[in-house]
Amino acid sequence: MDDKKELKIPKHVAIILDGNGRWAKKRGLPRNMGHVEGCKVVEQTVEDAARLGIRYLTVYGFSTENWKRPEEEVGALMQMFRYYMKRLLKVATKNNVRVKVIGERSRFDADIIEGLNKLESQTGMNTGLTFVIAVNYGSRDEIIRALKHMMRDCKDGRITPEQVDESLFSEYLDTRGIPDPDLLIRTSGEQRLSNYLLWQSAYTEFYFTDIYWPDFNKDELIKAIEYYNSRDRRFGGLGPDEKR
Repeated sequence: MDDKKELKIPKHVAIILDGNGRWAKKRGLPRNMGHVEGCKVVEQTVEDAARLGIRYLTVYGFSTENWKRPEEEVGALMQMFRYYMKRLLKVATKNNVRVKVIGERSRFDADIIEGLNKLESQTGMNTGLTFVIAVNYGSRDEIIRALKHMMRDCKDGRITPEQVDESLFSEYLDTRGIPDPDLLIRTSGEQRLSNYLLWQSAYTEFYFTDIYWPDFNKDELIKAIEYYNSRDRRFGGLGPDEKR
């Protein structure tokens, strides 16, 4: 079956990768093993999304709140970053994927920052799917940083308060140049945004599944897209074919 012909493919899919720890606990494994398996699924999902024709895929890799986890777990996650950044570069090169990182990366160790910068620079000319990784990202933090930047520009005379509208504000967000998500998927049965893409998800369709992230696969991605296709998306009270 040609999935691209059967389904209307959303341009931008965002995912909250939830349930790694519970997946491991269910199997009597250390939490870290859940994160390891989850990283493998991210790699495969990037390839699946690219082949389906999705243009933008954004994943919640590490939130501003994740620093509050046990020090041992945070340390293990940092080690995985170091390992999987190298693997991701190979996956991105193989699939013509462009990688973009959002979030405040300055809190990471220098070698991780260097790795993130390298991912962006060495894939920047790729023309396929744009893979957006949210690390040390929180939407409230993003909005506050954007507001501070705007206030500085206003003080320096680069913009005036009268110029500020939704379009201009969006240019100060980490996601500038990236279209808002059409579909947001959250695994593991939780049904909340958890400080993820709050501004960008104003008109996004949400799909929640009980599947833990390490069990997510192409069939589950297609189920989410089928759900997206079933929705009667409306704009200002009008369907897409009724817009004036």
